Amino acid sequence: MKHPALSHYVIGGLVLAAMSGPAWAQEAAPVDAQASEAPGMDIIVTARRRNESLQSTPVAITAISPAQLEAKGTVTLADLQGTAPNTLITAQPTGATTANISIRGIAFADVEKSFDPSVGVNVDGVYIGTSTGQLLDFFDIDSIEILRGPQGTLFGRNTIGGVINIRRTRPTGEFGGKFEAQAGSYGAIGLRGILNAPIIPDVLAVKLFEMHQETDGYYKDSVTGRHLGKSNSENFGAAFLLTPAPGFDALLTLEQQEQKFQPYFGSLTQTGDVFCAFLPVGACGGNKTDDIYTTYPGVEPTGSYRARAATLEMNLDLGAVKLASVTSYRKSKDRVFYDIGTSGLYVADRPQKYHQFSQELRASGKVGDSFDYVAGLYYFDSYYQLLQDTFVFGSQVSTQDTRGKSNSKAAFIDMNWAFAPGFRLSGGGRYTHDKKAYRNPLIYTGSAKESWSKFTPKVTLDYRPTDEFMVYGTWSRGYRAGGFNGRGQTIFSAQTPYDPETVDSYELGLKTEFLDRKLAINVAGFYTDYKDIQQSATITLAGGQGNETIVSNAAGAKIKGLELDVTARPTTGFTLRGAVGYTDAKFKGFIVDQPVTYADGSISSRTFDFSNVNMIFAPKWTASVNATYEVPVGDSTLAFNVGYRFIAPYDQQIAPDPALYPSLLATQGSTAAVIVPRNDPLIRSDRQNLVDASVSVMIPMNDGDSKMRLTGFVRNLLDDRGPSFAFQVAAFPSLWHYGVPREPRVFGVQAGFEF
Repeated sequence: MKHPALSHYVIGGLVLAAMSGPAWAQEAAPVDAQASEAPGMDIIVTARRRNESLQSTPVAITAISPAQLEAKGTVTLADLQGTAPNTLITAQPTGATTANISIRGIAFADVEKSFDPSVGVNVDGVYIGTSTGQLLDFFDIDSIEILRGPQGTLFGRNTIGGVINIRRTRPTGEFGGKFEAQAGSYGAIGLRGILNAPIIPDVLAVKLFEMHQETDGYYKDSVTGRHLGKSNSENFGAAFLLTPAPGFDALLTLEQQEQKFQPYFGSLTQTGDVFCAFLPVGACGGNKTDDIYTTYPGVEPTGSYRARAATLEMNLDLGAVKLASVTSYRKSKDRVFYDIGTSGLYVADRPQKYHQFSQELRASGKVGDSFDYVAGLYYFDSYYQLLQDTFVFGSQVSTQDTRGKSNSKAAFIDMNWAFAPGFRLSGGGRYTHDKKAYRNPLIYTGSAKESWSKFTPKVTLDYRPTDEFMVYGTWSRGYRAGGFNGRGQTIFSAQTPYDPETVDSYELGLKTEFLDRKLAINVAGFYTDYKDIQQSATITLAGGQGNETIVSNAAGAKIKGLELDVTARPTTGFTLRGAVGYTDAKFKGFIVDQPVTYADGSISSRTFDFSNVNMIFAPKWTASVNATYEVPVGDSTLAFNVGYRFIAPYDQQIAPDPALYPSLLATQGSTAAVIVPRNDPLIRSDRQNLVDASVSVMIPMNDGDSKMRLTGFVRNLLDDRGPSFAFQVAAFPSLWHYGVPREPRVFGVQAGFEF
């Protein structure tokens, strides 16, 4: 893969500049220094590529500290589900370490690498280009920021829903470490460690890290009763921090992530589904609370994932201007061989490979006391290949060879201007040029290519009459690139591109502090105009024989809502956090053509109007409350933590209710549009009431910073069971349904040592 020479020259220039470091007068902190919690209510965030107090940043943000993660025995990104208002994070079961993330009703729920995520996951300043690899393991975390709403200016690429910004700890330059062992229900074992050490004092430091997590799974074999769904994950590497002179630092992180797992699925197939007649007794007609945790004999699934990554972050302080460079390369291979809840009737083998390269250059500075800016250039390049063999009723029915390339270039600027006492005008824009190419050599010898360009501006006005009160208003535009259908099986579907989708978001916010900064209340209201939504649809093949999936810009939507974040520290050692989110999401014009198989066996295409169905992954309400109380006991500290998360029901797929098929298709041969009143209730999640609790004791080990931590925790205390993911395969007729259950009640203990 070739990359532009420009980035190499710039990187080389920064390195040469570092060698002449004595010319600089003072040492500067990195441009993207880690977020941290300061005294009082101050939480320092980098949501705008600057170090700012959360309360003075005119962006809707939820900041999550490492202590919150440790308190509930958090393992992956999915454990943050429901923590921030109007935010869902679930596992996409048909891929390795794959996440479905939804913010403010804008969701992406697909495993194919031909799609770009609608919520950006950034790790140490690097955008993860596919949903595969987003479901990260947690341990070595310094901060997590969930930014809600389009972030098209600074974070840019495909962030129409928002951004999850993750920063890991940097090498300290001092000898020290942190080690932790964890054991829990369903054979869960976790071993994690970090070791910091100086190589050359005050010049070169290293951080070594290793994370291991395994579980036997919480599926139950219908015949033997044993647990199924094993998973074994490793994440290890090293980070080297070079500080050769004041004003310059370079951080090189080398890492590898591995996972081996059993991708089991629960059957949600019902009477009326085609596959129901062929499934074992009990596999058809089950419920989506307890029955979804049971699997029935079929093939033994296997899954594997391996990713290697290298990231180089460099920061250079020239006094008036600070420069930053983030260079990253990521390469992965994954393979899943699974039976999607059909007891061997439908089996797929999906090996894939992927790599991405990205380069970001930023300059930031101040002009006088009232104006500051961040500006930069961004380059992204990726490639993937999918080879899939599909077997139905034991016979191979298709082979797929899909290859895609993506290239993106952007320039951006973001500015603050304090033009009057208490008033600040912020704004900027990003110009992005995307180019994609797609090949399917089993269908045709050439390749399909398309490109798109978009300018995404943002304007914010905030007013801060006192240090404890700020009101702001924002208009921003987000953009997600177009592409080609990764499931295309004919020349038409493989060569037909879909266009970008855009979001115009309007937001009013209020950030306040009361009672001598012991109480913070932040409120945001938003209205989103979502245009040209990329939607999968099924069409009839030429001649009416069979069907295939295409992607088109089939719909628009209007989304509005409210969000409330509250943090209170009424007494020493007691912290109370709460969040409430409300979303009202409605399609506006959602009309597609879809093939229909009638009772006499004939097939024809009908027009369907889905404008009245619910948008996916958009619950009306989300709410959470978390309380932490720390009390000294001699030289030790005892900490209690309890949290509650509520998530209202939400649909997980655009799919018509099979119970309506007879009435919807009563007029065979009609050319009138079929009005679909609702989605299939089987792919609708139930109401979730999730309670987590823990108790910890922190014991100092000497007069220094060494300490031991012992924790007992329980997640999902009420054992609230149901699907984290559900899907209907095909329509008119429905072939089968499958689902993946959410984590049941889990108990665990942790022992940690830090020095």
